[in-house]
Amino acid sequence: MRVKDKKALTLKTLNKSNVWDLQENDVFRLWEAAEKDADIKDNARHYLDILKSAFEIEELKVDKPEIIKKYEARSYKVGQLRIDESSKSKWAVKKRPILRVTDLTYENIHHITTSKLLEVIDRNFGGGWDSLSQSIQDIIESGFDISTTTLPKDRLRKPGSMYEKKVADGFDVLEIPKGMWVEAIFAKPKPEMEKPRIKTEPTPDDDDPDRDDEDLPEEEEDTYNSDDDDDSMFDEDKLTEESYRTTFDTDPEDLSLEAEGISDDYEDE
Repeated sequence: MRVKDKKALTLKTLNKSNVWDLQENDVFRLWEAAEKDADIKDNARHYLDILKSAFEIEELKVDKPEIIKKYEARSYKVGQLRIDESSKSKWAVKKRPILRVTDLTYENIHHITTSKLLEVIDRNFGGGWDSLSQSIQDIIESGFDISTTTLPKDRLRKPGSMYEKKVADGFDVLEIPKGMWVEAIFAKPKPEMEKPRIKTEPTPDDDDPDRDDEDLPEEEEDTYNSDDDDDSMFDEDKLTEESYRTTFDTDPEDLSLEAEGISDDYEDE
């Protein structure tokens, strides 16, 4: 799993990808640290929505010990969050589990371990890589290098095999038995790459008082519909013999009527 610096995160820097780096206690810590920030107060619902993309969050309508114990028994952490200026109520927070392949998203794929990924794939009815939909494969391959091979069981781990080379290269492997054969799925995390920022030149606004029209490129005259062009294009005096040159280089004898099987009698008629 890629190492993240959770201490550098704040509510303002959270997005639907890095929020997966947090655990339940981090949610309460970040929220408490930001409570005095006026911008946080005004946009509390927005930050709550980001947190909900990775956490199950429920407000406790009844603050009683027995209610809290029920949530804690379901692996929730209970603490106080000031969502509205007027109240600071208790909330139950639990990280959304990734149990099935359908729980995988482009946002969380970079935030799970390779062993967790292979565990989730193995739980998919043991069908192997080809049993996954193309959309799920695309999500997985956005975060992991994936290779597969299917061989007879006694040949899978032979010296010099793909299995041996992949393991030596740092890949984890999931073996899925298929009768006398075994499908091996190799997985290795891809490094996260920052998306390049495309810089574009600003386009002068027509209403910009500071714009200098002389700096703009001159527009070429549109002569497509010019009358002069029409006249020159169809000038009969310029039509010569060259204008009617055929593209067929054919021996005149090949065009004889005899060659076409037409008799002289037909011509007489």
